[in-house]
Amino acid sequence: MSFPTWLCRTGVVEQRLGQACLIFCDVTTKSISRLHGPSVDYAIAAFRVVIGFLFLCHGTSTLFAWPTAPHGGHTAAVGAWPSWWGAVIQLVCGAALFLGLGTRIAAFIASGSMAYAYFWSHQPDGVLPIQNNGELSAIFCWALFLMIFLGAGALSLDRVIAGGGRAAQSDDVVDGTAGDHGPTTESREVNA
Repeated sequence: MSFPTWLCRTGVVEQRLGQACLIFCDVTTKSISRLHGPSVDYAIAAFRVVIGFLFLCHGTSTLFAWPTAPHGGHTAAVGAWPSWWGAVIQLVCGAALFLGLGTRIAAFIASGSMAYAYFWSHQPDGVLPIQNNGELSAIFCWALFLMIFLGAGALSLDRVIAGGGRAAQSDDVVDGTAGDHGPTTESREVNA
């Protein structure tokens, strides 16, 4: 039983929404189960490249004032906490994500740094991100958190290092199966 179906059958939700909840959960489960194959793999790669590039640009802006001066107009002093260290994380993790190198680890570190930035810098100014100018930190945090689970997708150095080709793709497919690539040698032996 998948998570949405389990959630619908917990009693409270089912009592309030009845059959509508079960229909929604079945449709959602079927939609999610179709998320595999080459097209999704390339969409994940595009998402990774764009988020990585944007994150990298924030790091270069804070450290080198390139491509534009950072917020406040001054680059971070070397070793200054937390601005310089945050910018180093943005630079390194952004480049790693852009290239698809150590994607899950880079996304984990980068997501944590954005959560820290939100709660340390923005949260004291208001409860909601719209009140405290923390939308960008919150969006980066959750986009990077999602990449921890999605992996690198296609066109990544992680794939090249893992051996490339179809065999290495199964790790990054959303549902964790081999998707459209057919049964593995082991599963053919078991089924024989």
